Amino acid sequence: MSEFDIEPVPGLPENLPEGETLRWQGAPQWGALAVRAFYVRTVAIYFGLLIAFRVVYVFAAGESLKAALLSGLWLLLLCLMAVAILALMAWAFARSTIYSITDRRVVIRFGVALPMAVNIPFKAIQSAGLRRYKDGIGDIPMVLGDGHKVNFLILWPNVRPWRFFDAQPMLRCVPDVDRVAEILADALREAAAEQDGAADAAAESRNNNPGGSPQLGTAPATGR
Repeated sequence: MSEFDIEPVPGLPENLPEGETLRWQGAPQWGALAVRAFYVRTVAIYFGLLIAFRVVYVFAAGESLKAALLSGLWLLLLCLMAVAILALMAWAFARSTIYSITDRRVVIRFGVALPMAVNIPFKAIQSAGLRRYKDGIGDIPMVLGDGHKVNFLILWPNVRPWRFFDAQPMLRCVPDVDRVAEILADALREAAAEQDGAADAAAESRNNNPGGSPQLGTAPATGR
């Protein structure tokens, strides 16, 4: 995780190293983020029930229907204010967040007041999931391997809900999530195949040179 003031590439705290390719960039859909992360719909339903209860209670107490409706007006104003604030926060979070997938890592750039970025190399990702909604928007949570952790509070809402102690970074409320999931899956498979190939090459080199003496013209195997 890193903080930065200058963003040479949108969504990335620094230029990509030579040989690394950007596969995809995107951002959360703010309307879906408002509903699924900031629970705008739940808050509206809650206030709606309070208003209905208030109106019924006042009317049952003997007041006129007009007086009963007016008694619920202040609750309606509170509801509108709460929903507006939550929707504005969702818009600000979505506007300040950029998800990037390269052929080596996933980068989550976030932060309304203080831009920050989390680099998640493919070697740290144990598995990735997919949750698709009816509108084609969805979430892609990533399970990290042993020794790799992220802070739930700092990374929220770009984490899987209710996973406080084993926080899972997540590409949240991503439009066209099936295509994005396919891009990530392909990149993970290619990286794993390349790493396996490098490991096989290193093993073959050791088998061909059991004494451990260096061989001229042979470069050390590397893996991402």
